Amino acid sequence: MSLSSRIRQAFTSSIPAALIASTTVFAGTPGSCPNTPLSCQNTTAVADTCCFNAPGGLLLQTQFWDTNPPTGPNNSWTVHGLWPDKCDGTYEQYCDRSREYTNITAIISAAGKTELLDYMNTYWKDYKGDDEDFWEHEWDKHGTCISTLEPGCYDNYTPQQEVVAYFQKTVDLFKTLDSYAFLAAKGITPSLNQTYKSKNIEKALAKPRGVQATIRCRDGELDEIWYFYNVRGSVETGQFVPTEPDGAKSNCPENVKYLPKIGTPPSPPSTTKTSSTGTPPTGTPTPGVPFSGRGTLPVTSGGTTNGCIISGGTWYTTGTCATYTASASGDGFTLTSSKGKCAVTNSVLTCAATVTEPTVFTAVADKLAYNGATDFYTGSVPTGSVQAPVSVAQQATTLTIGWKSS
Repeated sequence: MSLSSRIRQAFTSSIPAALIASTTVFAGTPGSCPNTPLSCQNTTAVADTCCFNAPGGLLLQTQFWDTNPPTGPNNSWTVHGLWPDKCDGTYEQYCDRSREYTNITAIISAAGKTELLDYMNTYWKDYKGDDEDFWEHEWDKHGTCISTLEPGCYDNYTPQQEVVAYFQKTVDLFKTLDSYAFLAAKGITPSLNQTYKSKNIEKALAKPRGVQATIRCRDGELDEIWYFYNVRGSVETGQFVPTEPDGAKSNCPENVKYLPKIGTPPSPPSTTKTSSTGTPPTGTPTPGVPFSGRGTLPVTSGGTTNGCIISGGTWYTTGTCATYTASASGDGFTLTSSKGKCAVTNSVLTCAATVTEPTVFTAVADKLAYNGATDFYTGSVPTGSVQAPVSVAQQATTLTIGWKSS
């Protein structure tokens, strides 16, 4: 028996047979949505959010290029998720705690969608090897915020059918967006030595769709692509119309590395999960790892580590780094310096005695994350005695913040 079959069998055996039987064929159907406007293009409020995606009317199909450890086939990008952003680029998250599930594999298996699950096991991969946890995170954080997938939008609703619809639609969109082929058609292929102009990568991705996509980099390496859509009707049955990006733009330098996938793929987790609902999974953001105890906050910008965050929450490139204490809190952790607790206030990172409610941060790929994003911003790289304020609002210079235990 294959590994994916064993995992499906383990998860399926953990839920009642009656539930499996009842959900093999979903009884519910999405309501009819005639003559609905295109999301984000309306001039007046639309009351029927079962036929009109709101407030998350800008749908992003996001993809990863994980190189070390590699995930997925060497000649394909992999699925990140399907995100409902507001029409201004901001977004909601974890919108319905009662529909956060820790048994996505079981739900899809129970629906008889073995082909979907097999595809996800190949193309929707977690760089840490825990695909199930990754899928749970994407549904809990993003899927629950899609208004047209709410249970009340179905006639004769069957529990959890909207979960399957979310993963099916994400995969269906991904299949139409062969990023590897889009780039290769313009001579942009993975290389250990060659770099590519960001503008040429963006042009290659725009050519097949007629609109721009957003590219994202980590340490100067091409890492992610975001494709944007407005939707006419529901996410499950409506028309997806490619549109221009809104919100976060590319953070890539002028010259970008597009590395081949190398190394050893991550191993799957050794423990077997059980079917349950309730507390949200840790998923892709990993609270407290490596942020724990006492340490400093080194800053990386433009692929180079340069200075650190000092005690007031500003970026300083000379002198001594401040010591912070990371303390577990809820689904993440808080930070405290000698100045006081730290919070993002009016979009700016501040550590002071006047902070009474510290921000709960998480960690993504060993970087400090605010609302799941590891990118922070400032106007320019500080020099000499200059301290640069650190913001979560987009500015000219992008930086990431790490952790060095002391």
